[in-house]
Formats: sequence, C-alpha cells, structure tokens
Amino acid sequence: MKKYIYTVMLLFVAITVAQAQRMLPKQKGLEVSTGILSNDKIGNDYYISLGMTVNGKNGNYQLWALEYTHQYHDYKDIRIPQETYTAEGGYSFFLLGDTRKNITLNFGITGVVGYESINRGEAMLYDGAKILSEDNFVYGAGGRLTFETYLSDRFVLVLQGRTKVLWGTDLEQFRPSAGVGLRFNF
Repeated sequence: MKKYIYTVMLLFVAITVAQAQRMLPKQKGLEVSTGILSNDKIGNDYYISLGMTVNGKNGNYQLWALEYTHQYHDYKDIRIPQETYTAEGGYSFFLLGDTRKNITLNFGITGVVGYESINRGEAMLYDGAKILSEDNFVYGAGGRLTFETYLSDRFVLVLQGRTKVLWGTDLEQFRPSAGVGLRFNF
C-alpha cells in the first residue's frame, strides 16, 4: 500500500513541478532583448531593451521597458548617428498557444516616451553643413507581436516583431524592428 501512495505522491509532485512557473498571475519577469531596425540598410542599426513583465490572467501580461536605439544616416563619406532613449509601458494579450503555455503568440500595445539625439547634439558638420533636425523629446505608441517559448520553468525565449510610431521627431515617425530576447521569471 505504501508503494502506491508513494507512486501517486511522486506523480502529483512531478505534475505540479512541471507547471509550477508557467504564466502564474502576478509573477514577475525580467526581459533582455536586442534586435535590428527594419530599414533600407540593415547593418549597424540596432536596439537594446531591458524590460519587466507582470503576468495577468489567461496568459496576458503588463510590460514595462527601457530601450536604447542606435542608427546611422549617411552624409557624403560620414555617418551621422541618431540615438533614441525611450521608456514604454503597455499590455500584451495572449492570442494563441498550447494549454500549458509552453509556446505562445502574444500581441502587445504600448505607450512610448523618450528623447532623441542627432549627431550627439552637434548641428555643424566638418564641411560647414548644418543639420536641420534637432534633438527632441518624442512620444507615441508601439505594437509588438511576440512568439514565446519556455526553455525551462524560468527561462523564456522571445522572438518579436515590433513597430513604433513617434511624434515630436524631425525624422522617421514609423520605426519597425525585429529581435530576440530572453526572459527570466522570478
């Protein structure tokens, strides 16, 4: 009889442990992601993001992130740097996935605020040309489609396609990107 009780207890513990850390409400996660900006020239244009997630019900979660974006604009034989520092907050909605949430597809909507610097604030170039675009505070909205898969109970691999629409900028308002990230759930 003890053998059956131990077997049932072992199965119960194994089932609970296997689902222990999968999208529990109010569970927090730390996400680091990087990617490239989608434009005509793919190369040195990239972003790095550090975010925090707070799980809600049914696979949905809140997202809070800080991001650094770096890209270049060509002028004659030099490249003019553009750097954007943003903070965003929003919500990600569960679209598709298996019952245990091992693999999910989510859609997120965020609000974005930040600061954009062009040529590190220097308006004059080496040849006397003046950059007409100025450093600005930017604001807008973002959207993201993420494919998430659990590597273990605590680590999640995130593949994402994102876009931001920014106002207050002298440059491109529509900024798509694609990237990969890793989330650690506490």
